[in-house]
Amino acid sequence: MRIRLTVLLSVACLLATAPLPGADGVRQKVLLDTDLAGDIDDSFALALILTSPEFELVGVTLGHGLTDKRAQVACRMLYETGNEGIPVAVGRPTPNITGPSPKPAVYNAQFHWGEGFGRAKPVATPAADFIIQTLRRHPGEVILFSVGPVPNLADVARKDPEALKLAKRIYAMFGSFYLGYGSNPVPSAEWNVMADVESSRAFVESGAPITYAGLDITTFVTLDEKSRSRIWLRQSPLTSALSALYTLWCSETGSDTPVLYDAVAVAMPLWPDLFQTRPAHVRVVGHGYTVIDESRPPNGDVGMSVNKEEFLRRLLKRLVQQHLGRPD
Repeated sequence: MRIRLTVLLSVACLLATAPLPGADGVRQKVLLDTDLAGDIDDSFALALILTSPEFELVGVTLGHGLTDKRAQVACRMLYETGNEGIPVAVGRPTPNITGPSPKPAVYNAQFHWGEGFGRAKPVATPAADFIIQTLRRHPGEVILFSVGPVPNLADVARKDPEALKLAKRIYAMFGSFYLGYGSNPVPSAEWNVMADVESSRAFVESGAPITYAGLDITTFVTLDEKSRSRIWLRQSPLTSALSALYTLWCSETGSDTPVLYDAVAVAMPLWPDLFQTRPAHVRVVGHGYTVIDESRPPNGDVGMSVNKEEFLRRLLKRLVQQHLGRPD
């Protein structure tokens, strides 16, 4: 009883102060391109956007694998939180691994949460066309978050080579420059790159203004059991959605501690004081490796450090303070 009371008091303390809107009162337009319902971090990235009054989410586009199943999960998550008016656009389906030895798309456990849901549906416009239309309608005004493999963004670059350049900035969970998975000092072939190497090259070479949240600042950012308990105890439509998707993810992977790769990318423009970046020329080489070419002028910025503890504190505060849900 004493342990339970302590946890409940901790939640109450976090609820005491409501988040503030942007200092100038203007909400930043953002667009999310994601492979939601693959790993669990995409759902936390979407949750952080939805709980941030600084952001106006103008659309969610789904890419990679069984994109129609991902869209069902996105539609339900938006509906449950009272955000069904936000457009969801579906990208073309792809293999799980694209390239010389393609591997077929897989049915992820989290797709079960979206099965049969039809109260909100995707728009008819394909994802790449939706991204082009949005960036051209609001040139220089939209931050694009890319938190999955990039076939949608490669399709944009092929269809309209100037469109991605119209983004105010692209923040991409993409690459491994100095650290690999698990803080390995040897860089890894990062999943979002290696899943579709051809598309990754097209994205990096698009000329768009890109900031990379690679494994260097994401691979060690984990959500511990104490923090998870606080989120689940909130028992709101959003945290219930996160809990359901987390449970399905655990059942599939055998893991219980999420790495919040994608949420870190969302935090970069939201809390820039937590990050250090450096300009660099990024290239994609081999079977999904990203390298920095010091001999060439920068074509983007690479995340170098993050204040992990403060990021997690602010994320937890947002998730337990929110009051998202459908009106009574």
